[in-house]
Amino acid sequence: MPLDPSRAVTRLEELRSLTGNEDGAQRVAWTETWAKGRAWLAESLYDLPLEAERDAAGNDWYTLRGDSERAVLLGGHMDSVPNGGWLDGCLNVLGAAEVLRRIAQEGTPPVTVRLVDWADEEGARFGRSLFGSSAAGGSMADQDELRALVDRDGVSLPDAIGAYGIDLDRALDARGQLEIRGCALDARGQLESAAAYLELHIEQGPVLESMGLPLGAVLGTFGVERWRITWTGQAAHAGSTPMDQRRDALAGAAKLALAIRDVARETGDGAVCTSGGVVCRPGIVTSVVETAEQLLDQRHLDPGKLATMLAYAQELSRTFAREERIDVAWERIWNIEPILFDETLIGFADEAIREVAGTSHRLPSGPLHDAAEVARAGVPTVMLFVQSLRGLSHTRLEDTKPEHLELAVAALDRLASKTIAHVAAS
Repeated sequence: MPLDPSRAVTRLEELRSLTGNEDGAQRVAWTETWAKGRAWLAESLYDLPLEAERDAAGNDWYTLRGDSERAVLLGGHMDSVPNGGWLDGCLNVLGAAEVLRRIAQEGTPPVTVRLVDWADEEGARFGRSLFGSSAAGGSMADQDELRALVDRDGVSLPDAIGAYGIDLDRALDARGQLEIRGCALDARGQLESAAAYLELHIEQGPVLESMGLPLGAVLGTFGVERWRITWTGQAAHAGSTPMDQRRDALAGAAKLALAIRDVARETGDGAVCTSGGVVCRPGIVTSVVETAEQLLDQRHLDPGKLATMLAYAQELSRTFAREERIDVAWERIWNIEPILFDETLIGFADEAIREVAGTSHRLPSGPLHDAAEVARAGVPTVMLFVQSLRGLSHTRLEDTKPEHLELAVAALDRLASKTIAHVAAS
C-alpha cells in the first residue's frame, strides 16, 4: 500500500471531532479525553503487525520488528493544552502512523521501526512538561519535586497519573524496563537500541509563512535563561515627591524591558528576549514604586551567545540602577542548555523537503519538544517543521493548509526512508 498523506489529514480531523469542542482540543494529559484519544490511536493501528507496549512512564510504543534490533523512532504526543489547536503534537503521531503503515505494508524492514506517543509533553495540568520523554531519557527532575505538584483542583500528580496505572516512583524505569500488556519483558531501556529519532511538528511561529515556504528542517531547540530581577527603590508620596528626587524601582524595570529588545537584535541568529511580567509594590497609584519584580526570558541556539546575552542584560541593569539610584538583584529561576540536532539527519531532512516541496530552510525551535529530551539522551535526532498560519499555536485558531500537511507527511516518509537506509548500512 503506497503512502497516503491525505489519510493522515482525515484522521486528524476525526481526532478533532472526537476529543475537541468549539473551544479547541481538550486532550490534557491524565484526563479521560486524552485517554480516549490514545485508545482511538491504538485501535487505528490494530490491523498492523505491531507490538503495542506501554512503559513505566506512560509512553505508548508501537513496534514493527525488522531484520535488525537497531531502531528508527518516529514520535510525538497526543496530549494538548486546554482549548488547544488541532495539530500540536497529534500531527507528529498521526503523520508518523501513516509512514509506519506504509513501511509495514512493504514487509519486514531492514531495521526495527517504532512509533512513540510520549506521555504528557505539554505539562498543562501540573506545569511539568516532557514527563514521559524525560523519564525515558533519564533526565526527569527530582521525584520529590514532582510528588509535590498539584493541579488547580488540589489533585496531586502521583494521584492523577496513578489513575492511569502509572507509579511515580517507577516512572524512571522507562530508562530500563519495558512492559508488554502489563508483563515485564526485559531490563533494557526504551532508547537503548535507538539509532535515530524523527519528529514532525507544526512550527508554532511565523518564520516559514513569512518566507512563503511550507516546510523547514530544524537545527535544534533553544537554550533558555529565565531569571527574576528585583529592583528596590523607595516608596514616597506621588504628590509631594519631586521627579528628580525619586528612587523609582519601576523605572529600572521599564528601562531594561525596552533595552533587551536591542540585546536580542544585536545578538541576531534568532535571539529572543522577553520581559514577561512586572509586579510592583506597594502597587497603588499614589505611591512611587518601592520594589519591582521583573521576569526575564532569554533564548538562543548558541550557548556562547546565550551567555553573552545574559551578561549584557545584567550589565545594563546595573547601569540603570545607578541612573535611578536604586538597587538591583538577579535570581535564576531555571535554565536549559541548547540542544543541537544531528547534522547527518538535518541533511536528510533538507533533502526530503526539497524532494517534495522544492525549497528547504533551516531554522531553530524556540519551544521545547520531546525531541530535545531524546537528543539529550544521546540519540541522533532531527525535526521537520510545517508552516503555521499566522504563527499561531496553543489556541483553537491554530491551523495549517491541508496541502502543506500532506507535504509534511510525504517529507517525513522520505526522511524515514533515508534514515532507515543509513542505519541499515552503518
